[in-house]
Amino acid sequence: MGIAGELGEKVANLDWAVIDDQALHWAKAGILDTIGVTLAGASEDCARIAARAVATGRPLGGDDGPALVFGFGRRTGVLDAAFVNGVSAHALDFDDCSNTLGGHPSAPLVPCLMALGEEMGMVAPVSGRDLIVAYLAGYEVECALARGVNFHHYEKGWHPTATLGTLGAAAACAKLLGLDADGIALALGLAVSLSSGLKANFGTMTKPLHLGQTNRNGLLAALLARDGFTANRQSFEHPQGFFEVFDGAGNYDTARIVPGFADPFDIVEPGLVIKRHPCCGSTHPAIDALLELRTRHGLGPDNVDHILSWIHARRLTHTFRPDPQSELDAKFSIQYVLARALMHGQIRIEHFDAGAYNDAQARAVMARITAEPHPSPTDISDEHFFAEVKVTMKSGEVHSLALEEAVGRGSEGPLPAAAVRDKFDDCAGRVLAPDKVAALGDMVEALETLDDIRALSTIIGDAGAMEEIGARPSLSTAAG
Repeated sequence: MGIAGELGEKVANLDWAVIDDQALHWAKAGILDTIGVTLAGASEDCARIAARAVATGRPLGGDDGPALVFGFGRRTGVLDAAFVNGVSAHALDFDDCSNTLGGHPSAPLVPCLMALGEEMGMVAPVSGRDLIVAYLAGYEVECALARGVNFHHYEKGWHPTATLGTLGAAAACAKLLGLDADGIALALGLAVSLSSGLKANFGTMTKPLHLGQTNRNGLLAALLARDGFTANRQSFEHPQGFFEVFDGAGNYDTARIVPGFADPFDIVEPGLVIKRHPCCGSTHPAIDALLELRTRHGLGPDNVDHILSWIHARRLTHTFRPDPQSELDAKFSIQYVLARALMHGQIRIEHFDAGAYNDAQARAVMARITAEPHPSPTDISDEHFFAEVKVTMKSGEVHSLALEEAVGRGSEGPLPAAAVRDKFDDCAGRVLAPDKVAALGDMVEALETLDDIRALSTIIGDAGAMEEIGARPSLSTAAG
């Protein structure tokens, strides 16, 4: 049967009856968070450029398609909507994370599912329950495959959010389409050849581009499979298939993939991670350690002489950026985000607005920050999510703190529901009027009662409200 066939059976058999309260709670949290960051990300340059690219040679608007482009108040075909919304979902690098995936589990799923659900709704409504089941199916596929290939996959340079996310997106969309086990296996076989994304492009617009392609390609694979497009159902374990090509012999373990599928749901254990800060998750443990020290000891730029940050070498590889050269580059600079944490006691979206990374005070603080791989990582944690921060005061006093993981990283210490909603309100409120933000948040929090998910798009696409507060990106400008 092969891995695709086994996963196809698991996804096909997943239904509403097996979704417990915890899985339901975190599925809704992931969907809520993703909608929020997608709306906030729609005003970023990468999202505008993506919208312009897919509109080349034809209008993106009016009655051109059934699927909403978030934040633009326009509709287009499902593949283009999945692409642009996928870029927006990851534009701020503020979307949720998974310890198992080593990446972002929801951004590869929500944009394509919403686009597909809107098109399907023209024939028969797609319910909130349908969306939740498909979302959880895709989430489980991403994480099941991650158990088999990580963390060699991650360290080799693949971006798991994109490579494994494409496979999760294909499974999720195939599930929403109602394909049987063989059809889902076929979609996965197709998606293997559409999977890509390199960490070399972290800190550039190409990282969110990965998510646009992930959503588009996963959805495309499911649509092709629905209509009988052929693929090798053994494309995972083939001698020239996914495992051998992406990881190589001896660097993966297929025995870890299917057992335990949705038992428990990975979104529950080890759990979904809602990001607290709008920057690379690899920097978060160090940020949280410094914020705690700041609170305990009244730290600030005026009384701190030097900061030493230690994280796992695996995570320092892409976050050691002492001289960030762009807003996106700054999101991956542990030196820059620690400077902002010391200066402000928080990291905000505004810290990555145009030119913020060149702020003279921030640069001066960055010069006093040293980032190194931890000399004894096993003293901190067996995992790679830890950080230790050591602060030397101008008085000579030294304060240090080690954290095994960032605040909210996992089911044992998640962000409170109120904090998740506050984050959503802040993100969605950048393009929607307050009453629309509240209505949309309430609707997602009761998603299992929704008969037609197009009700979500009705609120999201309220162009009048967005124009009123002057925050909607102009698609006529984008198509310029």
